[in-house]
Amino acid sequence: MSATRDGKMWRCQFYYKDWQGMSHKKNKRGFKTKAEAEQWERDFLQQQQRNLDINFENFVQIYYEDMEHRLRENTMRTKKFIIDLKIIPYFKKKNMNEIKASDIRAWQNALMKKGYSETYLKTLNNQLSAIFNYAVRYYDLKDNPCRKAGSIGKSHAGEKEFWTKQEFKQFLVTVENKPETKMAFLLLYWTGMRIGELLAITYNDIDLEKRTISVNKSYQRIEGRDIITPPKTPKSKRIITIPPFLTEELKEYISHLYGIMADERMFRFTKSYMEHEIIRGIKASGVKRIRLHDIRHSHASLLVEMGFTPLAIAERLGHEKIETTSNTYSHLYPNKQGELADKLEMENSREEEE
Repeated sequence: MSATRDGKMWRCQFYYKDWQGMSHKKNKRGFKTKAEAEQWERDFLQQQQRNLDINFENFVQIYYEDMEHRLRENTMRTKKFIIDLKIIPYFKKKNMNEIKASDIRAWQNALMKKGYSETYLKTLNNQLSAIFNYAVRYYDLKDNPCRKAGSIGKSHAGEKEFWTKQEFKQFLVTVENKPETKMAFLLLYWTGMRIGELLAITYNDIDLEKRTISVNKSYQRIEGRDIITPPKTPKSKRIITIPPFLTEELKEYISHLYGIMADERMFRFTKSYMEHEIIRGIKASGVKRIRLHDIRHSHASLLVEMGFTPLAIAERLGHEKIETTSNTYSHLYPNKQGELADKLEMENSREEEE
């Protein structure tokens, strides 16, 4: 080891070869103890080996380094939070090529004892499985032990909560004196946009003559920074047609936006502001409590009630797969199936009478 004193602290200096065989010098300062400096050097050199004779914690760092170039910043932050908090502490020092299905089962059992929700358990399991899938695909791990261990949790937490038209109108009264907030909620309810898509809308994205809104980006506030990214998936890029009454509301709202630039965000607040407003409005109006994202479900539920097919709803919501729409709102379709059967009965009776 090459740890040396650096004033009151410690540093490590050493040479290593990268994945192309090129030699480099590494100099890392700021360690409180010699042991910390030596451990950092060991971990760094192990990560450079790029094989599976490496502990789980160090392999995850390799995984992070790769994924950071391929995932959106907020997605990566969420992934890191889950893995660092709930997965690394358990598998930390186990070597990747030594983790077995029985180890995964033990970890799963420990999680289930904690009383987490079914959807959270599913998320945790999926994140661990993604790490092993990465090792299988790019580092020749023989198989993914998570597959042998089986899954835990559920993808969907039962039926989605949503507002009816009457409940939404009741809520809307509470933001009547806040034109910007009111317009934002109107668009969420009557278009089914994601909150990030709504907050990224500019004047350029709206065509009042054609009554359309172009969804082509998403907005997030991350650590005090305004971030504009592409929307969630390729299918999320879409053009949403809006009804005449909503076009008039939008036209009236835009007429009061003095000095707004064509490429400037129309709604200048953040998701946290909208979350605060929906909580305040729910208390003031007495409607049932739902999450901000459930307004999107409310729009989808309205479309189901109106008789639209899963394909039409998937296109409007920007779902990547029609299965997402069918699975998410399957509990709403039995009523429609009943109506369909009744109409077939009426058609059959009419033919018999003729």
